[in-house]
Amino acid sequence: MTLDILNTLGHEEAVAALLRCCGSITWAKRMAGSRPFSGFGALLARADELWGELSRPDCLEAFAAHPKIGDVHQLKEKFASTADWSSGEQSGVNHADEQVLERLALGNQRYEQTFGYRFIVCATGKSAAEMVALLEARLGHAPGDEWAVACDEQAKIMKLRLEKLVSPPSSSDTK
Repeated sequence: MTLDILNTLGHEEAVAALLRCCGSITWAKRMAGSRPFSGFGALLARADELWGELSRPDCLEAFAAHPKIGDVHQLKEKFASTADWSSGEQSGVNHADEQVLERLALGNQRYEQTFGYRFIVCATGKSAAEMVALLEARLGHAPGDEWAVACDEQAKIMKLRLEKLVSPPSSSDTK
């Protein structure tokens, strides 16, 4: 869709579209209420601003809207509305060997036990081995430090998905 279309959608339609980019209902409603956006840059800036204002439960809601890295079954079943985006983002696991996938599954389990929420990583362009290495390294973080990293990763994913949702801007539409 174009930015003009996003700007003119009904409120509920806009919320539904924006939820594909970030699974926080609060964020999506606030974004929909912030329209019209004057340009793609304004859209991204407002998305960042609103992401930074969310409560911890709102962020956890966004995290929970992602399939676990490498969980293809969950990706297909629960996340049908973003499955095409998520599968592309997680394409690095498509050709991973069994040992790497096993480490990813065990790492995901340890991460959730340690931090109490799903492992979030902007997987675009990363191999399964790279994601395992990131996951394992992040298991050593202090809880507050890891929260900041997870929130930054969610913000990266949100921006990439906004770029997928809204047709690429022309050079004059980036402000």
